[in-house]
Amino acid sequence: MGYNARMSLQYDLHSHSQASDGTLTATGLIQRACGAGVDVLALTDHDSVDGLAEARVAADDLPLQLIAGVEISVTWNNQTIHILGLNLDPDNPDLRTGLTSLQTFRDWRAEEIGRRLDKAGIEGAYAGARRLASGRIVSRTHFAHFLVEQGRARTVRDVFKKFLVRNKPGYVPGEWAPLDQAVGWIRGAGGVAVVAHPARYGLTGSKLRRLLDDFKSCGGTAIEVVSGSHTADDVHRMAGIARSLDLKASRGSDYHGPENPWIELGRLAILPDGCVPVWDDWQLPNSTH
Repeated sequence: MGYNARMSLQYDLHSHSQASDGTLTATGLIQRACGAGVDVLALTDHDSVDGLAEARVAADDLPLQLIAGVEISVTWNNQTIHILGLNLDPDNPDLRTGLTSLQTFRDWRAEEIGRRLDKAGIEGAYAGARRLASGRIVSRTHFAHFLVEQGRARTVRDVFKKFLVRNKPGYVPGEWAPLDQAVGWIRGAGGVAVVAHPARYGLTGSKLRRLLDDFKSCGGTAIEVVSGSHTADDVHRMAGIARSLDLKASRGSDYHGPENPWIELGRLAILPDGCVPVWDDWQLPNSTH
């Protein structure tokens, strides 16, 4: 497929299903993406590839190319960073082992959040979050939905600000994979490592440069320039950074479900001029439509 044909396709390379903290099944996500005009969709659940088998079956009969992906939680410089792995082999043993270790920590963290909220007078939070989690993973988003349900906050965003960030009662610090290890899992599985929504971390320019230098040194090759959480200014700034550091550019909605109407599948700006798409050299056999 030629460069122009690839550029004309609608790519959304960041989405979530019930296998992590999305609210749609993998099948429902694929169907919604197809209905939204997405041609190439990456399913990138948090620290899990469990939704990919169902998604693959759902995509078989639709004019949509599924990209196997994952969003890996990383601790870098005492801060949580998310690294997307795109176009990888989800059955790679080292990747699977690594994700299992992160899921084990997630299990403990969810129980600990519940214990801390209980001490703060919010009883039954873990059970409530577990009820709202359709997959194996109980995430902070599930706690947030439970606390909204209980009238403790008006929105999910409000819950995070009041209960789940540093110095708040339900905060539990993450102990995630080192950056080099996460990138190694992705590369070992044949995938491409991408820094997810880099503008969202609130890093200074020098600190972001240090992160991306470290990322490149261990084999990372792209950043998410266009993201559902990036403003137009963020997109412009990240495009400049990608060009200056010779990093490829990705685009993804970070879609979690229809409850967040301000982020929709495929409703994304195009990559700015001068950016090299992360998918530039991918071979997508079903993407001729």
